Amino acid sequence: MIGDFLKAVGQLTDPRFTGVLARSLILTVGLLAGLSFGAVWMVGFLPQTVDLPFWGEAPLPIRPIEGLALGAMLILSAFLMFPVAAMFVNLYLDEIADAVEARHYPELPPVRGTGFAEELKGAVRFGLLVLGANLVAMLFYFIAGPFAPFVFWSLNGYLFGREFFQLVAQRRLEPAAAERLRRDHWLGIWMAGTLMAVPLSIPLVNLIMPLVGVATYTHTFHRLWARQPAP
Repeated sequence: MIGDFLKAVGQLTDPRFTGVLARSLILTVGLLAGLSFGAVWMVGFLPQTVDLPFWGEAPLPIRPIEGLALGAMLILSAFLMFPVAAMFVNLYLDEIADAVEARHYPELPPVRGTGFAEELKGAVRFGLLVLGANLVAMLFYFIAGPFAPFVFWSLNGYLFGREFFQLVAQRRLEPAAAERLRRDHWLGIWMAGTLMAVPLSIPLVNLIMPLVGVATYTHTFHRLWARQPAP
């Protein structure tokens, strides 16, 4: 498990990795910046004045509201940064896995491409899954108190493993066989995901971890697949 992670980190300077990372970062920053701009733009649709009880008509402080909207989006962006980055990295999952296999498993035959529409659907689904799960888990973060980081790491580690390992495995196996392999080794896959979820607490570093996760699980898949008995 540690070896898979270290091999993934060791390939971060691969031009194919840096290309995916650059594209995912540009898309992530662009989307979050667009959302922030949109929040400020929406404030412009508010009325210029409001009627207050016992006061009458009063001007609405548009500029301070715009500042509050922008500040709220900047804070929200820190929370959205990881799920958005994970969504875009998921979009390039085949490219990352191909780069890992080209360097470490060159004897393997090429895999079937999934197509852009299928990749986009999977990327959006995963981004919404991560975002939704973490929003629901916020209640448990408050309840857990000092143990909240462990809840965060465990949850996102599970999501890492379930999504990335499954998709990587399905490049070489039928979906049912990929699911069976994941279930047979669920604990190790979850532990590996939890290890990679720890840096998610560090701003900017969390943008790299989805890419590292795909690469790590590509190594994990091939290590576990090699141990499978021949049919």
